[in-house]
Amino acid sequence: MAPGPQTAVILPLLDPEKLSRTGRIDALKALERHVAWIQAQQVHILAALDADAQAALPDGKWNENIEGEWNFTCEEVACALKLSGTTAAKRLQVARELDSHYPTTLGLLEQGDICYMQAVAVTEACAVLDPLLAAQVEAAMAGKMPGLATGQTRRALRREIVRADPYGAEKRHRARKRERQMVHYAQDDGMAMWGAILPAEQAARMNQAVDAHAATLPDGGRTLEQKRVDALFDLVVNLVTTSTTNGSGAGQAPGGRSAALVQVTVPLDVLIGESEEPAQLKGYGPITAGQAREIAFAEGTIWRRLIIEPKTGMLVKTDPTTYKPTAETERHVIARDGRCTFPTCQTPAHRCDLDHLQPFNHDDPAAGGQTVPENLGPLCRRHHVMKTHHPGWRVTRDPDTGVTTWTAPTGHAYTNPPHNYLE
Repeated sequence: MAPGPQTAVILPLLDPEKLSRTGRIDALKALERHVAWIQAQQVHILAALDADAQAALPDGKWNENIEGEWNFTCEEVACALKLSGTTAAKRLQVARELDSHYPTTLGLLEQGDICYMQAVAVTEACAVLDPLLAAQVEAAMAGKMPGLATGQTRRALRREIVRADPYGAEKRHRARKRERQMVHYAQDDGMAMWGAILPAEQAARMNQAVDAHAATLPDGGRTLEQKRVDALFDLVVNLVTTSTTNGSGAGQAPGGRSAALVQVTVPLDVLIGESEEPAQLKGYGPITAGQAREIAFAEGTIWRRLIIEPKTGMLVKTDPTTYKPTAETERHVIARDGRCTFPTCQTPAHRCDLDHLQPFNHDDPAAGGQTVPENLGPLCRRHHVMKTHHPGWRVTRDPDTGVTTWTAPTGHAYTNPPHNYLE
């Protein structure tokens, strides 16, 4: 049922001590819908408070100086809700945007179909667009958001924004590229965060280079993340040391390391400049057509063809009777799914295990559980262990749509679609 006053009054009946495990999950979902409904009511009130403050400005005029002198709604909200001034100002801004420009998103929140952070994501992502384009993006997202988590919503928004405003997206990318910088923050316990704000295509190449080098390091009791950090340090510090010592060029990796492979999925018409549709950069998400062409035609780029089904956007196309997938099959499954196939997991597929949905028959490989893309899916180690050893979890994959369905021990079913290269 849609949340509202009539349903809210019976929520106290959801006593966890009297519910089965299945009932507790259902109750959790019902409560979450009501949380969204209550937050939508807060949005309405915050928007009304903001409108009252705007109307009270001298002569109905508005500019930053006048508002700063007359509008203290932010302080009232901060005190009433025990928030910082910055957080209160953000809540007011989001309410103003949702009430004025995104009625569909606000309606979804009120119906409990999306969470508050998804609504915030819409206002933040679309802030760079004019109202007409923002409405176009909201309309494109309205049917998708109820089935997405917040992180997935933000990625989908980025793609729709690039699609709706390709030239603006390219212009904003060029502006941000000029602002690239190193970042270095001290942290507790003698640690520090070190990195850079840089173009996505460069970050992808660096990620691949770090992963490739980390794979060459001995374990020595280190986790994968520890090896990646050590690999980054080695690539930066020892590259400089080696180059200084032997006079090699700074562009050469020590030890003759191979160049990293960066995967970009891009339509042919984008490559030849006939379209400005967004492309997909592995490990990041949507990028502009200009970025895709820059990567595609860079020196040393290796092209690998991926064929997609034009109506569904699903990757199409493998030796089925061996337990270990062939290199081609492995590349296919990783490219098709992109991430762990558990619905909420964001672990990149290339860091996952390739799991047989139907167990491989080691005694009679031809009898079932074959090693083909339709029977394989990337699973991070945690979800692989859960599927294999935890009683009650079941996974199926629709061979026509590619949708993976996970059934929990409580009987609840959760679906996860394959990556759509058209969206």
